[in-house]
Amino acid sequence: MQRRVVVTGLGLICGVGNTAPEVWDGLMAGKSGMAEIKAFDLTGHPVTFAAEVKDFDPHVFVDKKEARKMGRFIHFAMAASAEAMRQSGLVVDSSNDERVGVHIGSGIGGFDVIEREHTALMNGGPRKISPFFIPASIVNLAAGHVSIKYGAKGPNEATATACTSSAHSIGDAFRIIQRGDADAMIAGGTEGAITPMGVGGFAAMKALSTRNDDPTHACRPWDKDRDGFVVGEGAGILILEELEFAKARGANILAEVIGYGMSADAFHMTGMAPEGEGCFRAMSNAIKSAGISPDKIDYVNAHATSTPLGDAMESQAIENVFGERAKSHTLLVSSTKSMTGHLLGGAGGLEAGITIMAMQHQIAPPTMNLENVDPVCRLNYVPNKPQAAKIDYALSNSFGFGGTNGSLVFKRWGAE
Repeated sequence: MQRRVVVTGLGLICGVGNTAPEVWDGLMAGKSGMAEIKAFDLTGHPVTFAAEVKDFDPHVFVDKKEARKMGRFIHFAMAASAEAMRQSGLVVDSSNDERVGVHIGSGIGGFDVIEREHTALMNGGPRKISPFFIPASIVNLAAGHVSIKYGAKGPNEATATACTSSAHSIGDAFRIIQRGDADAMIAGGTEGAITPMGVGGFAAMKALSTRNDDPTHACRPWDKDRDGFVVGEGAGILILEELEFAKARGANILAEVIGYGMSADAFHMTGMAPEGEGCFRAMSNAIKSAGISPDKIDYVNAHATSTPLGDAMESQAIENVFGERAKSHTLLVSSTKSMTGHLLGGAGGLEAGITIMAMQHQIAPPTMNLENVDPVCRLNYVPNKPQAAKIDYALSNSFGFGGTNGSLVFKRWGAE
């Protein structure tokens, strides 16, 4: 029999708030994290806004000297991990350190550091490159620094699967505990890619909204006037524990992880397979692994980024998985990216935390800016205001470039 895995802590940081309670309150108020970019000179940039984290001081979480050796994505991971560990009450010591691991993903890693050190190279030659360039920028150093901080000597991994990175990190950490390779995992994702090349690169692909004159209403999933996504930044970290391990230390259990599904589109480097066929299989695999029927799912936190094709494909895939429940609008589906922006490799971690909070509060967060629903999108998207509802089982979707898909199923603790 596979071991059961529960969530005992969560930490969130994004453009809407710097802690999980701040993020939740912001979502309930329909707060947008989007505004003109402050991080760099916008001269010549066709897209001038993003969902930046605001009023963030990394030195609250990391010594000033050490902080200089880390990319922004690592700072966010340290902040979210600190909040999650504090809530969980998990103490790592000599009695359990080899059974506690870390699995934190990122799509890009230290893009800010890469750009900074390239400038140093171009301006001053190789001798001007920082000796901390590589460890400040590579993806696995978020997990590395978190493990060092807490003394977690168990499995240590980092997934880099584009915008599915942190969903895969949580799912893989879930499997690690299930099969007995660890008793607890600090898991999720982080991203800090609001940089000239990060925003400029997505803009060059024509992937971003260009509503420079109205950033707060730019991200509008499933709306017929949607024109692309908005880059966000931040992190989402969960503390996962084997059920008996958590009970033995008297942990407060927030939710149970019961399903995880993956798939590949095997279709196109950036586009989805027709009718969201890959998304369909990821959701179906997650529900199958959970050992439940689709009609048990009450809420879906959708990947929905506000792109014309992607939103329609995911909506169709949800219809195909859930059938009449979806078509009759009894299944609630929303995109919190309408407020947080798209955290890329950090999205799945943030949205897993939001999904758990939705179950705790029995409220589905809204999809903001949904004024004119695209006729090809036919579901209940919780438009523009939260909706109180029974949410005992929920699913969170993440999909990424290269056709990589991941879905997670959570169960409210105490639900039948």
